[in-house]
Amino acid sequence: MARIERIRQSVRALPDAASLKAREEAGWRLSAIEWQRELEAEVPGARETLEEVSYGLRVANDCLHLEEDPAEMRTLMLMMDLIVQDNPLSRVATALNESGLATRQGRPWSPVSVFNMLPRLIEAGPKIFSTEEWEARKRWIVRAV
Repeated sequence: MARIERIRQSVRALPDAASLKAREEAGWRLSAIEWQRELEAEVPGARETLEEVSYGLRVANDCLHLEEDPAEMRTLMLMMDLIVQDNPLSRVATALNESGLATRQGRPWSPVSVFNMLPRLIEAGPKIFSTEEWEARKRWIVRAV
């Protein structure tokens, strides 16, 4: 395979046809043009801030508030079940994958991705623990342990 030589040339104006022709005759091929310009200074606070929606929630149809995502909430509930039962994170990830659940990006769960969910579980914990479904699960967990 042939070796490729590249050079970068800073310019203050567009090259004329003669200089482009001379480079081409020397065996060079134009491979890119990079453009740049100065922007006006940004007004502090004017820049949009994008924030990811917390796992278990989604933007509502009215685009004005967040609502629970049932599939993600089921995933959080199962994750919480398994962690309360003192399973290692590797077992939690395996159980989520065996249940056919995937991360928000569509990838299989791993111990690291489960670990990264711990802050969200802490945040969502009071809501999860106050549901009727959790009360039923809690009785089952106590018998299983």
